[in-house]
Amino acid sequence: MPDSFFATKKATKRKRTTASDGANSQKPKKFARTANGKPKPSTSAGRTKPTPKRKRDEELSSASGSEDSDLRQSDIDEGSGDELSNETPAEKRLRLAKLYLDSVKEGLKKGEDEYDAADIDKEIISERLRRDVVEERGKVWLFIAEKFDWSEAPKCVLRTRGHGLAVTAAVASSDAQSMFTAGKEGSIIKWDLRTGKKVKVFYKVAKSKGKGKEKAGEGEVQGHTDEVLALAMSGDGRYLVSGGRDRRVVVWDAQKGEWVRSFGGHKDAISGLAFRHNSLQLYTASLDRTVKLFDLSVMGYVETLFGHQDSILGVDTLRGETAVSVGGRDRTVRFWKVVDQTQLVFRGGGRSRVREVLEGGALEGIEGEDGEKEKENQEKRKEERYVEGSMECVSMIDESTFVSGGDSGSICLWTIQKKKPIFTQALAHGLHETNSETEGVIRTPRWVTAIAALRYSDVFASGSWEGSIRIWKLDERIRSFELVGRVNVAGIVNSLQCIMPSGGTEGLEWAKQFEPDGSDVGSVLLVAGVGQEMKFGRWMRLRNQGKDGEGEGAVNCAMVWALHPRTRT
Repeated sequence: MPDSFFATKKATKRKRTTASDGANSQKPKKFARTANGKPKPSTSAGRTKPTPKRKRDEELSSASGSEDSDLRQSDIDEGSGDELSNETPAEKRLRLAKLYLDSVKEGLKKGEDEYDAADIDKEIISERLRRDVVEERGKVWLFIAEKFDWSEAPKCVLRTRGHGLAVTAAVASSDAQSMFTAGKEGSIIKWDLRTGKKVKVFYKVAKSKGKGKEKAGEGEVQGHTDEVLALAMSGDGRYLVSGGRDRRVVVWDAQKGEWVRSFGGHKDAISGLAFRHNSLQLYTASLDRTVKLFDLSVMGYVETLFGHQDSILGVDTLRGETAVSVGGRDRTVRFWKVVDQTQLVFRGGGRSRVREVLEGGALEGIEGEDGEKEKENQEKRKEERYVEGSMECVSMIDESTFVSGGDSGSICLWTIQKKKPIFTQALAHGLHETNSETEGVIRTPRWVTAIAALRYSDVFASGSWEGSIRIWKLDERIRSFELVGRVNVAGIVNSLQCIMPSGGTEGLEWAKQFEPDGSDVGSVLLVAGVGQEMKFGRWMRLRNQGKDGEGEGAVNCAMVWALHPRTRT
């Protein structure tokens, strides 16, 4: 007989025994309640005490201020029906596996226009399942840098121009069908990434009807009233989220281009946005030194993360319930463990190899004429100390490894196992020279203004304003990295994004003619938001300056490069 039959028989016998002893029971039996107020069905195994992790989940749920809805979808779906009360563990695993396969098939149908029901065969599904398994491990698994030819500049380039001021952010959808850009004039533009044509202007700066400034809050204005500084797009392509100097987080319907909801709460400008991978959980970073967590599946606020001592300039996250953020002039990168309600603090600003050379410390033991000349010029250069003064940007490589860039021009590679960087590349984008009437030529490092890694891969890119975006390759042990290629761009790079489109680049008219056949890895899209000035203002503004004084000067635009791998031999 099946196990479910005996479980049902025991439950019936227990019910009769309880009814016969009802006269001796003075206290009514209490049932656990679900999010909708109904009692949860009991099982033959009984109930155990809630674990500490479950208690923390319940605290996160109650922090959102929503009384009738639980923010954790998994708690709502499982065990919510009476028909599952007698389900065995094996039956439950089978049911969940079928639901997962159905979701995979549905995702392939929506994400791939060229597929139909007949095309979704075992090979496609098995490849998708393999990717999900290796991604779940949270480690680098896409070692693809060697499969690209970085010696030549990419031939597939798309440039879009539609903003009057600097482009502060540019993001492309995971299926490479559309792209969104934001500008300092306050507008958001949707582009058709296949043709490069403008589709719609989401919103332009609204004029306040009152005499004073409007308070940043919910429901007052359906859009932004000031500069838009950050954009993020959900993995399913459903929502676009923007943030700016008006302290408002705005949620848009990415397909229709319509306003959905605005969130207040931050006390200063929104500087960074990041969606948790394959989720609708949103992290928002602000100059008010806090990171907030929202859940767009219920359009609710979840939690605020405190710890930074200065303005937060960037935030990033991957699959896990963790995030990283950089705190500007507090010179720290913080790794947030949301479930555990803890944080790891990584401090930058240490002594670099460049500083040691300039101070003469690295000249000890050097003999000969060259060494003597260096020591003679030591006093002239001792003031040039490139110490980290501000952490500017951060990007996660995998669940435990990330890279950061700062105003000293250094790129640091971090792991959660060590408090200090495991590798530092000083002067990643060289030195910037300015002429002074009193001091002559002043050389300062170009700080790293943007950085982005291809998820779970050995490739990441960094940007500044020297005229190119630099592409770096991690070694196999993820202990160091080296420069492998450059992509020419004129202007200050304010944002970067690296994606491997789910459907490839076959639908891109501007990239299709150069795409090779027979490659065993997909193409990569590098998306950059470029401007004549930095998105946070600062004091620098580029005018009519191209690389080495040649070509077109700095322009306000968004650029997309299609990086194609070598043909498989």
